[in-house]
Amino acid sequence: MNDLVNHPEHYQGKVECIDCLESATEGLSGIEAVCTANAIKYLYRWKRKNGTQDLLKCRWYVDRLLKHLGYEDADQK
Repeated sequence: MNDLVNHPEHYQGKVECIDCLESATEGLSGIEAVCTANAIKYLYRWKRKNGTQDLLKCRWYVDRLLKHLGYEDADQK
């Protein structure tokens, strides 16, 4: 049975996504933590949930993080 609240199938793997996010955002705060976590989340689940839409969302968060870090156009730096 798929527990959509506590353990959704699209976030399951050898390591549960929430544990990856907690580790990856340790020491980050604010928008850096948010963008990092969301990019990983969408990349983690893309094949099991929304396909290329999740890949595009991942890219959006990476681009947002790059802009926050001062990279207006990531292709140029």
